[in-house]
Amino acid sequence: MSEAPLISIIDDDESVRLATASLLRSEGYRTELFASAEDFLAGDAARFACVVSDIQMPGMSGIDLTDRLLAGDAAARIILMTARTERELLARAGASGAVCLLCKPFAAEQLLSCVALALSGAGGCLP
Repeated sequence: MSEAPLISIIDDDESVRLATASLLRSEGYRTELFASAEDFLAGDAARFACVVSDIQMPGMSGIDLTDRLLAGDAAARIILMTARTERELLARAGASGAVCLLCKPFAAEQLLSCVALALSGAGGCLP
């Protein structure tokens, strides 16, 4: 029996990290939590089947993290999430190469659909 996919959750808001991890674990995924993109990059990013990252964080943004991961590994599967709605930010996120963009607050089913899509290797759900 194969091991469940490992998903990283990167968000500076601990409550978001914990809630997202709880949801994903309830669906059988394994998770590791990081308070920043820098903390995530300090380890072995290649271990993760999928990365779920907030966009707006102190230090490196989720979009910058996406750029960095995709520059090093074209197979990286990234889901971005944000509570911000500025058109320019959303356009930049859409052009980043992430599989999905979730606007907070989002329904549990939206996240689960994005994770399933990311893990399938199919095209993105970005607008």
